[in-house]
Amino acid sequence: MLMYFMSKKIIDSPDILKSMIGESLGNSSWKKITQTDINNFAAATEDYQWIHVDKEKAKNESPYKNTIAHGYYSLSLLPKFVYEVWECKKIKLILNYGTEKVRFISPVICNDSVRASISVLNAKDYKGGILLTSKVNIEIKNSKKPALSAETLSLLFS
Repeated sequence: MLMYFMSKKIIDSPDILKSMIGESLGNSSWKKITQTDINNFAAATEDYQWIHVDKEKAKNESPYKNTIAHGYYSLSLLPKFVYEVWECKKIKLILNYGTEKVRFISPVICNDSVRASISVLNAKDYKGGILLTSKVNIEIKNSKKPALSAETLSLLFS
């Protein structure tokens, strides 16, 4: 049984995902990527490349004329976006099982807004649970190309 609550897709149990292969789970809300977000990620990862944190140098030397977010920052937003897009009710545990085929396609320029578009690529019985393979595209508002595309693996136990 599927239920919808606002824009979040509510899935009754993990087994239902097996019947949803090829279906969209939906889109997250838009998130504006600020310099504070970028600086906080730089501090957390100790990745202080100038293209991310030096606004003046980026303005003068970058082809984007502004700082850009770390690609891994965009990737790190996946849990936030997944939480906004869908939820499984009859579940005891969900584990991040990995990510495959990650591609950083377009830079996220400071003050761009991004969101996730998520669909079900596969769902199958695995290790006593359901192994969900999702297709996630991080879209950039007003851009034809996504920031990134990835296949994520989640292991759901009911």
